[in-house]
Amino acid sequence: MARVAPMTDVAFIGTGLMGAPMAERLLRAGHRLTVWNRTASKTRNLAAMGATVADSPSEAAAGAGAVVTMLADPPALDQVAFGAGGFAQALAPGSLFIEMSTIGPDHLLSVAGRLPAGVRVVDAPVLGSVPQAIEGSLEIFAGGEEADVAAAMPILTVLGNTTRIGPPGSGAALKLVVNSALVSLQCLLGECLALGDSFDISQAIVLDALSASSLGPVVAKKRDNVETGVFTPRFTLANGIKDAALVEQAARSREVPLRLAPAAHSWYADALAGGLGGEDYSAVVKTIRARR
Repeated sequence: MARVAPMTDVAFIGTGLMGAPMAERLLRAGHRLTVWNRTASKTRNLAAMGATVADSPSEAAAGAGAVVTMLADPPALDQVAFGAGGFAQALAPGSLFIEMSTIGPDHLLSVAGRLPAGVRVVDAPVLGSVPQAIEGSLEIFAGGEEADVAAAMPILTVLGNTTRIGPPGSGAALKLVVNSALVSLQCLLGECLALGDSFDISQAIVLDALSASSLGPVVAKKRDNVETGVFTPRFTLANGIKDAALVEQAARSREVPLRLAPAAHSWYADALAGGLGGEDYSAVVKTIRARR
């Protein structure tokens, strides 16, 4: 089968916080791009750059050599794929479906099994946030047949560094492993700060000490948020709790006993209930410190 080459028609579905800069990079690389987003206003900048804006996911996918999705969660993917005007009906045999959201391996394989015969599927979730999406320096975990991942590379290499993890679903699986660590580490930072508060140790001293510990990379990335109290989202807390739930679901289905992940999930649930869903996922630190 022919590879997807630059200038091939690509449909990009989901132009939110991460999807918009990713789609912009594909445009700048010379791909002919058709975009769709539930909130149409989020496609305006891409339209000004030359993207075609579709009225539905199926219209976006019609005639495309590859369809890329970057969506919030599994229900969102189901809706845009199989709901009214869904893109699945427009996929042709031999076309590529590149799923870049965080949905977990079980759901990825479920979606793949419902697509028309002959559609090639690559799961390619990303590690990184908005700055990396803008720079094209995302770490991409690709799952799929070797030939299918190779066919997707002219698209994926524009977005970041791609590693083929294994067969379909393996990229989605690794992303859950990584996100379990990321979500839990934010909670660990919050608990360390809360403990420091209880000893009346200044925040600056605690952060300096943690910077020299194994939590150093987390402190380096989130220290400004903590010190200013401004948690501008690069990855929202609402998405963090979604990923925490996916981790627990995957672990239960495989009978893997987890203790840290459910504890982190509970902190995120409290933060979400406190209205922090639209802030950066590190805002869970505020909830943890407020509970002492």
